[in-house]
Amino acid sequence: MHAKIIRAYLHRISKKNVIEDQCFVKVELGSEYCMQRFIFITDVNHVSRCECHDLYDVLVPYTDAWNWQKLLVEGRSATLERKPDLVDSVAILQHPSVYTMGTRSSERFLHFDKQNPPFDLHQTERGGEVTYHGPGQLVMYPILNLRFYKMDLHWYLRSLEEVVIRAIWSACGVRASRIDGLTGVWIGDQKVAAIGVRVSRWITYHGLAVNVDVDIAPFKNIVPCGIANKSVGNIISLLELGLTSGIQHEFSHQQCRDTSGNYSFEIETSKINDAKALLKVIHHCLVDEFSKVFEVELVVPTLAGPVSSS
Repeated sequence: MHAKIIRAYLHRISKKNVIEDQCFVKVELGSEYCMQRFIFITDVNHVSRCECHDLYDVLVPYTDAWNWQKLLVEGRSATLERKPDLVDSVAILQHPSVYTMGTRSSERFLHFDKQNPPFDLHQTERGGEVTYHGPGQLVMYPILNLRFYKMDLHWYLRSLEEVVIRAIWSACGVRASRIDGLTGVWIGDQKVAAIGVRVSRWITYHGLAVNVDVDIAPFKNIVPCGIANKSVGNIISLLELGLTSGIQHEFSHQQCRDTSGNYSFEIETSKINDAKALLKVIHHCLVDEFSKVFEVELVVPTLAGPVSSS
């Protein structure tokens, strides 16, 4: 008597250090039916590798970074069944002045004619409302396969916030925080980091933006992230004005990751008194905290980064 498989489906459970695939197979055996379950355990206790494209001091056109992300995501999605464990990627960079909108953003949050914007305007596939990117703002784009982390969008957003909160504390000694019901990071009542992501087949793109020394004026042309009753600030202005408590301008020796070589450098004791120095320190701390929060080993990229080939 021969068994005939008439239905099968896969259920994947992601845990902290384990991915459990449960394959359920309905089998016809003569006039009888039975359901068989096969469980495959993948141990992911090892540290995942993530290629880091460190362009923190480069102004990368928004469309270059956007197209790079989409190409990576499309490539990962196309090979998901054959090569599910491809190395993840993250880029950190700056953009020339640009406005971006989410897939369902409302034009009522624009204080200008959409057909005649002050800067380039792009409607993207990320979540969230309109925001502004510009020089002096550090933008981080993680391309991660959440199957190897946690298949939970809420967890992912909170993890990105945690990266920023830790980085600001490590770099500046300032306690940033969340606000219940909102996505992003605040110092006091001023928003200093925005987050907007897209997840396709559990592969992430778009990401976060941290206002270090960005010009705040262009934010006045929009309702940033659709939040009308909160203001936007940048970190260097808050440090200069002393609006936060416990600000440390003197930096003790601390270890951060460096993406240019051996991934370890020491910030020498110095006074962070200019935007260029602050950008460098916060960028290093963002990269370092990203590797810790997501438990990844940052490696030198083997693939092309989000820079125009022209």
